Amino acid sequence: MAFWSVREELSQANKLRRSYYELLRDELDQFMISYALIDSYKNFLSKNISYPFVEKRELKPRARIPDVEYERQNAFLVIFIEDTISAVHKKYIRFFDLNKTTKTNLLHSKTLRLSDDFDRNQKYLDSVHFYDFIKSLLPVDYALLIQRTPGIKKRDCYNLSHFHVKIDWPIADAAEDLAQTLRYISKDLYEKGDNYAEDIQKKFFEYYGLSVAAGGRRTAAIVAAQYLKKIPCISTVYVGSSESRALMRISERGVSRSILMKFTSEELHRISEANSLTPSTFKKNYMVACEEKDGIFIFQATYSYTNCSRPPDDGKLHELNPDLYWLTVGAQHIIPKPGVWKYPPLPINAIYT
Repeated sequence: MAFWSVREELSQANKLRRSYYELLRDELDQFMISYALIDSYKNFLSKNISYPFVEKRELKPRARIPDVEYERQNAFLVIFIEDTISAVHKKYIRFFDLNKTTKTNLLHSKTLRLSDDFDRNQKYLDSVHFYDFIKSLLPVDYALLIQRTPGIKKRDCYNLSHFHVKIDWPIADAAEDLAQTLRYISKDLYEKGDNYAEDIQKKFFEYYGLSVAAGGRRTAAIVAAQYLKKIPCISTVYVGSSESRALMRISERGVSRSILMKFTSEELHRISEANSLTPSTFKKNYMVACEEKDGIFIFQATYSYTNCSRPPDDGKLHELNPDLYWLTVGAQHIIPKPGVWKYPPLPINAIYT
């Protein structure tokens, strides 16, 4: 059962809000891809360092990502929620007056250089300066929170309301919450013993496409994604880390991961031919950089849930089998460069070749 209402269940007002949220999210998707992948690539290039491309095997469910931190890779955590988070949730999603995106707070944090003509409207997503504003805040520790602005009755308005937002919900509680939803436990994480509880926590990471050894930002992202299911609206979590070299996106549609992938000129011609494109059209609209004869493209893997990671139809408790996969690769695409209007993602089978 969905924790959020599908479009057919919404009032006309909330249908309009959903449409507006999704429109803003489409734009934010494009920006996050640029920041996470293309800007990171340029960071390496500016220091004459070879870019550490993600290996295909790292995109398989249950894959371990090498525990190497790349300093030039942009790392961040962004939460974008369709509605407004009420104060009752501040115990675990730590947003207070102290970390509101006011001029006073931003100057006090010493993370930004702000001129005296600080534009208070730049924190709104429909501001022309919004993406400059968020870009300056993304390197700050912990999460950025974008939510609906309360109190504006005439229209829905979204703003980057808080920075330096800590996610303080324990991993064990998040895993327990998921296991209850999927009917692996009835009440308590430890009701079937310590080993079962440990397996549940490992499966919690797998459910969101991570290894249990994943670093702090990615762990905070999946805990936040699970916690936000307590709020009856849709939300999107974007996370990038110096180890993963990827943009991970968690939404009501599930989990996806976008990376930079290199293709040879032979592969490039084969892909363009398979999609009825000329090589020049393919390069113009999809290639973000080139290295000698190789082209660099944005590859996106979208993951699907197996029957083991869905609530049972009969609602009865079922037993956990740790060997069974909770996640599979659902779709693989080469996606257009940010800003390309006309061309769609191109299906490709890259992970298992």
